[in-house]
Amino acid sequence: MFLNVHSSYSLKYGTMDISTIIAQARALNIHQLVLTDINNSTGATEFIRECTKQGIFKEADDVQKGNIPYQLKPVTGIEFRKDEKLLYLGIARNKEGMRELNEFLSYHNIQNIPLPDDAPNFKNVFIIYPFSKGFNKTLASYEFVGIRNKQLNHLYKHPLLQQKDKLVVLHPVTITDKITYRLHEYLRAIDLNTLLSKVPDEFKCSRDEFFVSEDDLKKYFDDYPFILNNTQKLINDCDLSAYFEPVIQSKNRFAYTREGADFDKVLLRRIAYKGLEYRYGKNNPVALERLEKELRIIEFKKYCAYFLITFDIVRYAMGKCKFYHVGRGSGANSIVAYCLRITDVDPIDLDLYFERFLHEKRTSPPDFDIDFAWDERETIQKYIFKKYPLGHVAFLGTMSTFKDRAIIREIGKVLGLAKDEIDSFSDPTREWLNLQNLTYKKIKLVHSMMREMPNQRSIHAGGILISEEPITYYTALDLPPKGYPTVQWDMYEAELIGYEKFDILSQRGIGHIREAVQLIEKNKGDVVDIHDFKTFKDDPKLNEILKEGQPIGCFYIESPAMRQLLKKLKCDNYLTLVAASSIIRPGVASSGMMKAFIERYHAPDKVVYLCEEMKEQLKETYGVMVYQEDVIKVCHYFAGLDLADSDILRKAMSGKYRSKLAFDELVNKFFISARAQGHSEELIQEVWRQISSFAGYSFSKAHSASFAVESYQSLFLKTYYPKEFMVAVLNNYGGFYTRWVYVHELQKTGAKVHLPCVNKSDDVVNIKDNDAYLGFIGVQGLENKFIEIIPAERRKNGDYLDLEQFVKRTQITLEQCILLIRLCALRFTGKDKKTLLWDIYTYLGHKKKKLNHAELFNSEHKSYSLPELENSQIEDAYNELELLGYPLNFNMFDFLKTNYRGDVMAADLHNHVGKTVKMVGNYVCEKTVHTIKNTKMWFGTFLDANGDFFDTTHFPNTTPMYPFKGKGCYLILGKVVEDFNFPSIEVLKFAKLDIYMNPVAVD
Repeated sequence: MFLNVHSSYSLKYGTMDISTIIAQARALNIHQLVLTDINNSTGATEFIRECTKQGIFKEADDVQKGNIPYQLKPVTGIEFRKDEKLLYLGIARNKEGMRELNEFLSYHNIQNIPLPDDAPNFKNVFIIYPFSKGFNKTLASYEFVGIRNKQLNHLYKHPLLQQKDKLVVLHPVTITDKITYRLHEYLRAIDLNTLLSKVPDEFKCSRDEFFVSEDDLKKYFDDYPFILNNTQKLINDCDLSAYFEPVIQSKNRFAYTREGADFDKVLLRRIAYKGLEYRYGKNNPVALERLEKELRIIEFKKYCAYFLITFDIVRYAMGKCKFYHVGRGSGANSIVAYCLRITDVDPIDLDLYFERFLHEKRTSPPDFDIDFAWDERETIQKYIFKKYPLGHVAFLGTMSTFKDRAIIREIGKVLGLAKDEIDSFSDPTREWLNLQNLTYKKIKLVHSMMREMPNQRSIHAGGILISEEPITYYTALDLPPKGYPTVQWDMYEAELIGYEKFDILSQRGIGHIREAVQLIEKNKGDVVDIHDFKTFKDDPKLNEILKEGQPIGCFYIESPAMRQLLKKLKCDNYLTLVAASSIIRPGVASSGMMKAFIERYHAPDKVVYLCEEMKEQLKETYGVMVYQEDVIKVCHYFAGLDLADSDILRKAMSGKYRSKLAFDELVNKFFISARAQGHSEELIQEVWRQISSFAGYSFSKAHSASFAVESYQSLFLKTYYPKEFMVAVLNNYGGFYTRWVYVHELQKTGAKVHLPCVNKSDDVVNIKDNDAYLGFIGVQGLENKFIEIIPAERRKNGDYLDLEQFVKRTQITLEQCILLIRLCALRFTGKDKKTLLWDIYTYLGHKKKKLNHAELFNSEHKSYSLPELENSQIEDAYNELELLGYPLNFNMFDFLKTNYRGDVMAADLHNHVGKTVKMVGNYVCEKTVHTIKNTKMWFGTFLDANGDFFDTTHFPNTTPMYPFKGKGCYLILGKVVEDFNFPSIEVLKFAKLDIYMNPVAVD
């Protein structure tokens, strides 16, 4: 009877989530309702699925008790609105009807065409117009008019009585009570960006839009039984049972080839065997046995097309585009993926379990994560969208929710509060004071109701769906700014529907590698096979540099925490790096397992294993569980569970298993099976304790291995081609650190780094021989068009000869030219900056008109003799600091008023362990952490005057509220401590040092 129910997916309008709607309906014994969210179908499949579950569970209960089973019939549709005005409801008669509605909305979303005032001619959809819309026509067979009980008195002698069979009950549901009506008002105010008191009534729902019992609803229409009959008939004619699936079926494209799934099997085997020879040679029985095992499972689970589509994407990238990629995640557990060159991780070499990726009992779909360079991913996305039919490929969506501080700001705005007051309410340090404030209490109450409600739809970082059926059977499509059709639900709903996403991701690290390889070939003629990983990992020079822990610019291993870990481990091999990539994660580190691993790594002979099975399976990591695969191995070899159940249990403990009953059964199975292996109860309990405490934050070994491969590739380039590599890092916008750190690192390679020059620089950094010129992109305030025009014009018509010619050829404006002059970018003229600044005013003055008027003759400006103008190094340094963000020809120590550079340098810290020392450090970065007592402490990273890194720890009892005061040099007094031969400073006193002021800024 309820044809117009809104969930919270009616963004900033509805107040109930799907489970609340179903619970309310069940409590009132409502048997039929239609979910019609505003201009979206986000919740449609979730609603159908949850209603089906409710019916099944209730039926089971009632059968036991001998009662009549409860059934809630789910029907879905869409409410179409334009400019906040209700146009009509579309209710799907069946699955085809839902597709029609989704395609109708998708067309208008993607084409950016306003919805029409009248609905089109649908075949499997009922259209319900509001009674307020005037009708002077005979309604079509699929068209109806919804009338609210308050509107019944308007029916007297109404023309619609001539079409009695077209009137149906319209009782919208948006809220649950008066409290949620107030929540609705806040949501509307936020959506309309206006004060709460200024939201027009017509933009809000009615106060009576809540569920009532079906009997009460019928009483409203006692005098109009034909309206009730029409409504019942309409809803009875709706059947969405085609969506009911007791077991989730894959919705992905069934076959990669035109010939179909059987030919896919043949093709996958052919490509995999060819790749097997490339990876392992002609006679490798271990690899062959593993390949056959995986192919059997892939064929059984019908994932041949998934592998082939991923292979096709990688083949296109490597072939036509010559792009470099990294396949990572659990997909690297697969030898088939390794042979198809989807990944570069050898699963046999690392003893990786395919069951971590796919097994016979797996119900949730796996996926590959394929990384490309940050500026190449779009090319791959275009290829995918062009290759597969329109309507069968779309981006995955995401649903952002209201977050704590964001909610407080939004609520404060609609209440008309001042910005300072709103900011004070968002300050956690003022919580005790705010609790005395009545306005704050009101905000907190609304906040508690709004928190985690859907706020807006967005686009997933890289997930793409390729569907067998038209995707519009399951969702309408949006067209976000990215320009590709996007589904209206997220990855979790996609998984529950049956979609395996293709993750096409990007990262800067791949850009570093790609450009470095190109620069090396261009400048030195060397062709680097960056995929020759087996050579890299065994290179003693690379492993020695890795051990030193100074891989600045190298993917994943350059951060302060990772550098410290590498030095503590004295990491000099691939397997240790793989482990380090996993134990660096916050969960492992905070649990104490990182420290335990380091201790055991340095004293393997002292490791005491719980039993022989644990020793056999965890000897590589010294008895410490480091990877998700370790959970699988222990469950399999210690407890005797099969590999499929072991992975399900691992996944369940990571919080990704929804059924507690099924989880409890697996835990019970673990204990029964472990006892059957002959283990003591005490041992089983201890092993289970270790598993359960670790599994929630474990990391896939395959994922760590993928990161480690890329780290070695970066390390190889930095070791043997350091200048080209650091230029590539700069041109791909660095990594963990700010830009000046990488410029400093480029200087350390011996390269002469120059300020931008209009006759030498390009848009990005370039290097030839030993000279590197910074690019125009790094100049703050320089407009994009001049970043492109200046080098392009020079390449086309030769070097600029003087300032006047530069101005005419580039059409540059006065303000933009001043930026370049201040940065010495026109030093080729031989004139100092002050003279050039004088000259530019004679050419451009304060006028903005163009100088290039297709002159027949080149007329030169008169020259004037100027007095000697003073230039200073400190002024130049401040110009560089302002326009580049860092001084190039100076360092921050040159700004100091004092010549003092500290008593101890970073390289000598290991000789002062236990002593209190005084140092001067140039601030690089900091990290804030919370202690167990919820107080703050900090970790700092600095460079000394010699350009070497050192690290500091700032404990709460020795540190002010916030010790750091931005970039600059700090005087540090602290105690030298050492942890596994890694020295650092425990800070006792800390202060920023005074600097010379900019002479231009001084009166």
